Amino acid sequence: MSADTTVPPDSELRALAREYGLKPIGVRPSLTRYIKQIWDRRHFIVEYARARGQAANTESRLGRLWEVLNPLFSVAIYYLVFGIILGGNKSVPNFLAFLVIGVFINSYTHSVVLSGSKSVTRNMGMIRSFHFPRAIMPLADLVQNFRLLRTSMLICCIIVVLTGQPITWAWLLLIPAILFQSMFNFGLAMVVARLTTRVRDVAKLLPFLLRTWTYLSGVMYPISTFIEDKGDFVKFAFTVNPMAVYIELARDALLESYSVPAITWYLAVGWGIGMLLVGFIYFWKAEERYGRG
Repeated sequence: MSADTTVPPDSELRALAREYGLKPIGVRPSLTRYIKQIWDRRHFIVEYARARGQAANTESRLGRLWEVLNPLFSVAIYYLVFGIILGGNKSVPNFLAFLVIGVFINSYTHSVVLSGSKSVTRNMGMIRSFHFPRAIMPLADLVQNFRLLRTSMLICCIIVVLTGQPITWAWLLLIPAILFQSMFNFGLAMVVARLTTRVRDVAKLLPFLLRTWTYLSGVMYPISTFIEDKGDFVKFAFTVNPMAVYIELARDALLESYSVPAITWYLAVGWGIGMLLVGFIYFWKAEERYGRG
């Protein structure tokens, strides 16, 4: 006599599974649970970021020394072109310190966005093998680049002091400025990470877009002077440019003769919190699709 192979209806099976706590795979968790899952893996994020940072320098003879050399080479090239050839060192007070701050703050955002854009596609093997919140990947890239920023900003502060700037209490304002910039960077990195999973060409296009953004953000020139005789729209666009906002705040903190209007801080907070919320939710919405196809 054969065994009964009758299968209960799907509705009954789903009800039975829910009753005993079974959960479907590949389903996006609630936003609060998603955040908790990320927090539970915070130690992994830090260690993963550290391991990636070490691996990035293993193939070069100078190793971690490139963390110092890369920003210094950028500053040297920009100083030669914009400071000496174009005369920026004559029109901008303490142009070297002005330039160093702009280059380092700008590079932080660029590095996070570029690495974040590939954070999902670069880790497909891991994503398909293990269950974890995918936002860990761009967050680990942020942590890795923040570790590099600490070295860069130490160099930046040394150069600023060597150019004759005094160390004041205003330097502490650099901490909240970088905090809000980090929030902005993470949000933007999650946006481009999701876009890249759908259209891989986004990662190829980003370097050109970021380079254009650099030239529009006052990295090598004072925005206030540039927009002085421009129309209202141009003034507005340059004033609210998030990259310019964070660069201006860093200069305001480290350069004694530099000052920015109070609205710059409101813009920094708005861009930081706003982009973090938009980017996080946008990335989370596609959580169940990462690693498929």
